Amino acid sequence: MNVQERSIGLAIVLTIVTCGIYGIYWLICLADDMNTLADDGENTSGGIVFLLSLVTCGIYGVYWAYKQGQRVDTLKGNAGGSTGILYLCLNLFGLSIVTYALLQNEINTQVRGNVQ
Repeated sequence: MNVQERSIGLAIVLTIVTCGIYGIYWLICLADDMNTLADDGENTSGGIVFLLSLVTCGIYGVYWAYKQGQRVDTLKGNAGGSTGILYLCLNLFGLSIVTYALLQNEINTQVRGNVQ
């Protein structure tokens, strides 16, 4: 598995300092890492996620966040969970960086669980 833990605080600081450039890289990494962890056939690469979000003026990014929340629930064994709704609401209110942080936390948890 080629998924690594990332520091959430450092990623947020780098995103702010680079005026969002690192946030683009982080989004691409999040998408690719979730594809590796979930392995459920819904594998839109990180580059395509960014490109579609750009072309659709962010609409695809909101949809992608919702779907990642559903995937997180599936990974946690909570198929009827509401993480997708949480991620959707955060993105609709312009708090996508919070969605990224929560998603990175879930990825880090999964990576720690697989290492032990």
